[in-house]
Amino acid sequence: MPRFAIADAPFDIAPLRARLLRADAGAYASFEGWVRDHNEGRAALGLRYEAYVALAEREGAKILDEAMARFAIADAACVHRIGELAVGDLAVWVGVSAAHRDAAFAACRWVIDEVKARVPIWKHERYAEGDAQWLHPVGASSNSNEPLGE
Repeated sequence: MPRFAIADAPFDIAPLRARLLRADAGAYASFEGWVRDHNEGRAALGLRYEAYVALAEREGAKILDEAMARFAIADAACVHRIGELAVGDLAVWVGVSAAHRDAAFAACRWVIDEVKARVPIWKHERYAEGDAQWLHPVGASSNSNEPLGE
């Protein structure tokens, strides 16, 4: 499995974590983003992620390559869902292994922020009032780009 993947079905994080276990790594940090039941003060019922998969996978792979060069880490991986997701579903997972925890934590945070800012994945939120809204990537610092779970 590549370091970055787009998944169109639920996935198990145990084999992803196991892939990052290494004798030279004394630390592991991960992030899980789940679909939550609200966004910006509105009750949400779920969402749909869409992506230009080939481009998303290329950009995601670049981000993980950059993380490997930028941080003192042993390995890193990320999987992002597309398709229909319900409240509570896992939307994105990032895992990082490193010799020390500081690098693992820093790289994990950096990877998720970069994925949200750069990877062409669009979110269509469904609200309890019956309407829906598209949210597009606009940068890591913008709340409007964060999935319901982050």
